[in-house]
Amino acid sequence: MKKLHQYLGFFMLLPFIAWAITGVFFFFKPGYKTAYQPLVIKTYPLVQSDLFARTITDTSFSETDFLERKKDWLEIRQLKTILGDHVLVKTEQGWQHISPTSFEIIAPPDKQAIYQLVNDAIKSNKARYGEIKSIDNFLITTSTDVRINLNWQGMTLRQQGVDTDFINTIYNIHYLRWTGIKALDQVLGVVGLFLVVLLAGLGVMMTFTRKKSLN
Repeated sequence: MKKLHQYLGFFMLLPFIAWAITGVFFFFKPGYKTAYQPLVIKTYPLVQSDLFARTITDTSFSETDFLERKKDWLEIRQLKTILGDHVLVKTEQGWQHISPTSFEIIAPPDKQAIYQLVNDAIKSNKARYGEIKSIDNFLITTSTDVRINLNWQGMTLRQQGVDTDFINTIYNIHYLRWTGIKALDQVLGVVGLFLVVLLAGLGVMMTFTRKKSLN
């Protein structure tokens, strides 16, 4: 029993050290606020509050057609950005970015429009984002190595920098996600917890056995 306890102790030494160090990191959470700070698209006051009424009045789009389209909508968002007016509708399939005049799904923006939209969102925090360096579809990379993902359908932004990657790595180490294979990491996690319990159990048994022998 003593030998088994020793072998298990040596075997679990690395996970214990990893859990302790990462546990202290999560306790203080240095850099969390910056690494996971929300990045939102900058919006402007709406000039016309009832966009749909204006559209039906100002165009040949009939109210019947409008109501036919509207029957599948679960939620409507209207906003104005540096690119102009936007209408977002939510259906059972998710958010859709539609034209405020025809109510058809609009084509994705070109690089210039993406640049304007994202640059307008990050220009107030140059220390974090710097300048836009490259645009690959909806992935924008900045001069400070921050990656920004644009969700055009929902008009949202998500940022991830080197500090975010580091914290995510610490998180993976803490939860034994060492291989990157989800199924294997889950098995390793369960095995690790079982060995901890076994190690503690053997220690308790040896303590009581020693006390009994001394008596």
